[in-house]
Amino acid sequence: MTSKTVLLAEDDASIRLIVNQTLVSAGYTVRATSSPEALERWIQNGEGDVAVTDVYLTDTPIFELLPSFRLGRPDLPIIVMSGQNTILTAASAAQHGVFGYLPKPFDIDQLVDLVDRALKGLAKTKPTASSAGSSLPLTGRSEPMQEVYRIISKVMSTDLTVLIEGESGTGKELAARAIHDLGNHSSGTFCSLDLAAMPTDQVNRDLFGTAEISGLAHQPDATLYLDEIGDLPAEAQTQLVKLMREEGGARIIASTRQPLSTLVDAGTFREDLYYRINVVRIDMPPLRRRKEDIPELVQAFLIRAERRGLSEKQVDSAAMDLMTAYDWPGNVRELENLIFRLAALSPDIAITQRDIEREIRAESLKELASKASFESEVETLLHRYVMADLLKGTEDGGRIHQEVLERVERPLIRLALSVTSGNKLRTAALLGVNRNTLRARINALGMDKGD
Repeated sequence: MTSKTVLLAEDDASIRLIVNQTLVSAGYTVRATSSPEALERWIQNGEGDVAVTDVYLTDTPIFELLPSFRLGRPDLPIIVMSGQNTILTAASAAQHGVFGYLPKPFDIDQLVDLVDRALKGLAKTKPTASSAGSSLPLTGRSEPMQEVYRIISKVMSTDLTVLIEGESGTGKELAARAIHDLGNHSSGTFCSLDLAAMPTDQVNRDLFGTAEISGLAHQPDATLYLDEIGDLPAEAQTQLVKLMREEGGARIIASTRQPLSTLVDAGTFREDLYYRINVVRIDMPPLRRRKEDIPELVQAFLIRAERRGLSEKQVDSAAMDLMTAYDWPGNVRELENLIFRLAALSPDIAITQRDIEREIRAESLKELASKASFESEVETLLHRYVMADLLKGTEDGGRIHQEVLERVERPLIRLALSVTSGNKLRTAALLGVNRNTLRARINALGMDKGD
């Protein structure tokens, strides 16, 4: 049984009780309070071996009290918990040198493990002198975004190379800018290169320079963001490997919409460059995996549109429900474009469900306008995701056609159901099929079981 004492400060009585009982069961002595003044008094009196505190015990964030805590107890490990789960909170925690940051809700075992590690002196976060900006680009409090924030808070004040993977429109460049703006490199230049849109000679010139001009990769105070690193030409890959073996160049943050590991397997991307870039990886979640963030994103985009001179708009509940149900293949960028378009063109102050339906349908039709382009996209998907697996089972015979149809039909029906908020009559009309036929296909595809 340990004699270590945990100082616990939490204004929510139920959370305070659960955490208190759990820590006591783990063998710790716990002193609990809801008062920041009591916490400060205990710390200044030399009590406690580790402090666990909520960020907002009052309207004043605990971060404003940390300097006084540090004066008397510079080595006291402090763990902060917060329900205000934004990137600014995670960044502030890292910048104030706290041992650990836990966004609520969290697994209670995580807290116990963090307390154990704090008392053993493991993996302590070092404080930094940089200060966070007041305007931050990443929005969302969902669990997938909390993981993004946690990683950013760990790497922003280091020189580590970061690889950001994710679909188009998920905010990869915003994450890169957050790492730069919140960390030690914020006083330097943020340079962004879209490698997919640049000819080879321009890539070499901008990255590595010429006899007369120094390249961006050689600037020691810069953060160099390489978008679509998978499109880097072979010659430039070789040069970048040589440059990264040396010290003193720009900090590199790279991103890709397709996993680099698959390009390495295909022989189009150097394996040694992959391992040099993939030091820390951030996976940006698609919007369909963090739909609880959609209302907050919508409000942020409405405010941004108003600041740019567009009319003030509101979103009615049915419209918000539809946007939350929709899967957003273009991710956050698609949602932002839709909100800005409606803010500019809608004559009414309220954005309705019919407005959203019209815009989603128009975008879908626009993408299907070119039959050749659509067929090309389907063919690419078949080769990438379907045919390889299906051809392995050709001995069974006769299933390839049916398997492909089912893989296309299932997401089509799912999308139509989301657009109509689950109304099967309207879904059948939208798809141009009989209601009974739709019901039969839903059952046959197993979609009635939550698929």
